Amino acid sequence: SNDFLSALFSCEEITLVSEMATPQTIERVVVHPIVLLSVVDHYHRLGGNKRTIGVLLGSYRGNGLLDVCNSFALPFEEDAKDPSIWFLDHDYLENMYNMFKKVTAKEKIVGWYHTGPKLRSNDIEINKLVNKYCYTNNAALVIIEALPSGVGLPTDAYVAVEEVHDDGSPSCLTFTHVASEMGAEEAEEVGVEHLLRDIKDTSVGTLSQVISSQLLALRGLEKSLTTIRDYLQKVLNNERPVNFAILNNLQDIFNLLPNLSVEELAKALTVQTNDQMLVLYLGSLVRSVIALHNLLDNKLKVRAVDAAQTA
Repeated sequence: SNDFLSALFSCEEITLVSEMATPQTIERVVVHPIVLLSVVDHYHRLGGNKRTIGVLLGSYRGNGLLDVCNSFALPFEEDAKDPSIWFLDHDYLENMYNMFKKVTAKEKIVGWYHTGPKLRSNDIEINKLVNKYCYTNNAALVIIEALPSGVGLPTDAYVAVEEVHDDGSPSCLTFTHVASEMGAEEAEEVGVEHLLRDIKDTSVGTLSQVISSQLLALRGLEKSLTTIRDYLQKVLNNERPVNFAILNNLQDIFNLLPNLSVEELAKALTVQTNDQMLVLYLGSLVRSVIALHNLLDNKLKVRAVDAAQTA
């Protein structure tokens, strides 16, 4: 029986290698909410003062789409002064994956994550190690910010590609950025809504929530416009090569902008703005009148009480 059990466990370890397929082209990574919750929990359990690393589980859906629906943490240590010194427990990785596979066989290792916030010099070496267990043979790296510093998604996805140098020097691996987005199934959406309901501050009015969301949207727009400006400036300074696909997208964006020089449109915007300001002005007047009325009413009641006591 002992020989049978040892043979069974050895077969499970061999499946880690046999599940590898031909390298798949990854163009888009979809991250589920449970992955974000798991990463944040992992980050705070370790004190929140160093980056954490874990394995991403999911499946390749074809057409360059990688679906990341689960994850688990990994024991990881690195030298703060020397990035080349690091330790990742791959025995723990194999044991955890064997247990996950018994529960959800469809979820396979598709990459790894760390809490960044940026790429580091030893990420390529870590990616090579994780790639040995990745069934797509092209491990994806997703940087998930446990403490987001700005607006937008807290995820950035990368895949390793071979960079060929024009000067004849040996090629090397480097990371290239791929699109990332959030995705959830119906059950996950219900869970997220319940979490948001608990987090939502009921003391805050609807108007302040609308203003806050508009403020976040404007900050995101400012960040995007700054990125576009910096890219175009680098192209003008010959610091970046001209990418006609990006320029065509920018041209489409500019073509969608409304022409504010048209008199009818400017007049309509002015009328709408004046109507909104009038409503706000009338609301402020009503609130002031009600406050004065309550103040006078309170004064009269206090005077009546004083008069009754003196009598």
